[in-house]
Amino acid sequence: MNDTLPVPFDVRLMNFTAGVMFAGCVALLLAAGGWWVLRNPALAIGSIAIEGDMTHSTEQSLRESVAGRLPGSFLTLDLPAARAVFESTPWVRKASVRREFPDHLRVLLQEHVPLAYWGAQADTTMLNSFGEVFDAPNGDIDVDMPRLFGPDTQAAPEVLSMYRVLRPVFRPLGLEVDALDLSSRGGWRATLDSGATIELGSGTEAEIEARARRFVRTLDQVVAVHGRKADALESADLRHGGGYALRLRGVTTVDPNAPPAPVRTAPARAPARPAAPAARR
Repeated sequence: MNDTLPVPFDVRLMNFTAGVMFAGCVALLLAAGGWWVLRNPALAIGSIAIEGDMTHSTEQSLRESVAGRLPGSFLTLDLPAARAVFESTPWVRKASVRREFPDHLRVLLQEHVPLAYWGAQADTTMLNSFGEVFDAPNGDIDVDMPRLFGPDTQAAPEVLSMYRVLRPVFRPLGLEVDALDLSSRGGWRATLDSGATIELGSGTEAEIEARARRFVRTLDQVVAVHGRKADALESADLRHGGGYALRLRGVTTVDPNAPPAPVRTAPARAPARPAAPAARR
């Protein structure tokens, strides 16, 4: 019977060390190979196909905007980061990015659809069809859009909704809502394309709409009494519960033939006499 001699400790330690070193070398070789594969120019993004309804952007301008900004190669590309790069370009509202092997990217874009200016008169900030505020290049401004305004950007969807309600209300008069303003106290003011300003007051959307419809329904009859048409309107105040007040061009409540009111003057007072000097003792 042959008994196997135990392996000395130093031999076992050497074998273990050799095994660890071999595994480490294999890991390094695999990492280097993976790095080479990922960095290989053959795996770079070969082409980018851009799709979507693009009115204000072109494929060429978009490619120039994102050139050098896409993080990584075709395999290492961070898709959410790439989407953010496309969405940071002018006019792009949303983007979806996906890989198509062997080296293609397909990008589907959705542009902002501008409906109105937002903010002060000189501001080029716009409001899209979703009630979102965005900035557009100065050269792409449509001067015919209305201007909407609110106390902050959070009010933009509310102002856009009210504009959509009021716009058809004034059309029977042949007038368009050129501007709509929501004050910090909740009061609404509309400016028509004729230059007339309409104080609508505060309230719910339904209350404002009912107030405006009553005004439009009766305006022709009111202005006809003075021989005018709706385009003679200068301003109107609809904040009164039982009616409204208005001002018409060329119409005044002052009678030009009435004599001027007498000017009242205060009676003249006699000059005060100087006080007598005090008697000397």
